[in-house]
Amino acid sequence: MKTKLLLLFYLIILSNSCQKSSSKYIYNKGFVYGTMYSIVYESPDGVDHQEEITAKFQEYTLIFSPFEAESVISKINNNEQVKLSDEFIACFNRSIEISEITNGAFDITAGPMVNAWGFGPEEKKKMTPEIIDSLIQITGYKKIQLKNSKISKENPDMKLDMSAIAKGFTSDLVAGFLKEKGCVNYMVEIGGEVAAKGKNERGKTWTIGISKPDENAFLGGNEIQAKVQLPGHALATSGNYRNFYVEDGKKFAHTIDPKTGYPVQHSLLSATVLAENCMTADAFATAFMVLGLEKSIAVSEQITEIMVYFIYSDANGNNQEYMSENFELHLVD
Repeated sequence: MKTKLLLLFYLIILSNSCQKSSSKYIYNKGFVYGTMYSIVYESPDGVDHQEEITAKFQEYTLIFSPFEAESVISKINNNEQVKLSDEFIACFNRSIEISEITNGAFDITAGPMVNAWGFGPEEKKKMTPEIIDSLIQITGYKKIQLKNSKISKENPDMKLDMSAIAKGFTSDLVAGFLKEKGCVNYMVEIGGEVAAKGKNERGKTWTIGISKPDENAFLGGNEIQAKVQLPGHALATSGNYRNFYVEDGKKFAHTIDPKTGYPVQHSLLSATVLAENCMTADAFATAFMVLGLEKSIAVSEQITEIMVYFIYSDANGNNQEYMSENFELHLVD
């Protein structure tokens, strides 16, 4: 459904994180799900939990990664019998809930569409109405069910892809692990999905920067559009302005509408969501990039558990912003 953009926003850890003046603040970095992660936490006993965290990442990869042949999701996609873990069931159920809330804008069955348009690991196809129609036949969250700890698919060719929610969920799981270890100050970021609580090493609330949409930003530097404090929330941002291609003079963004089978065409450039957990923020950020500005505003106004910040292009091509009233309380200069 979407490819997470690592450069979509910078993590601004105002604690000057390169200075490890306190032996209790631990810094772990590495790769998981094909993307980078960065974890900072105050360890009460000064213990570095890198090995345990790495082991947990390996465990979650064998659940959610479609690139691991022995993963739970790969076996489901291959119509093999597999025991579903509690983590998979929790993530699946929340995915369906958010699909219902967004009327299918969020859909974990849309992976084949994303791949066909050239935004996945598979080679891009020459898209035709016939191909799109065939993809629509194997897409739709209502065509999959979880019953008696088993996944049933209306069509055996259907494939699940939880990449638009799994990184956020994994951030939550690692945050939960740190809580169990007695950590009250931590920041977990996986591919841009952030779960944070407490204070950084300088005793300040964790602060995250949201990038100003710029198609050419990867050529050198990012300008920060806004800074957000996370005293005990999770944050996720999704956008279309970097992952795209131009073919026959037409721009194709990586966000695919699961209902039409085509890349979206609207003014919304990026969607940032604050929520109590990163799984929720991750999925809604994806859904809003499918829905576009007006529909996203309408949906977000009905959901009390989230706060939103949208950057969009006006009729003159200038960037504008919209934010929910409660989101503004988290902005800092």
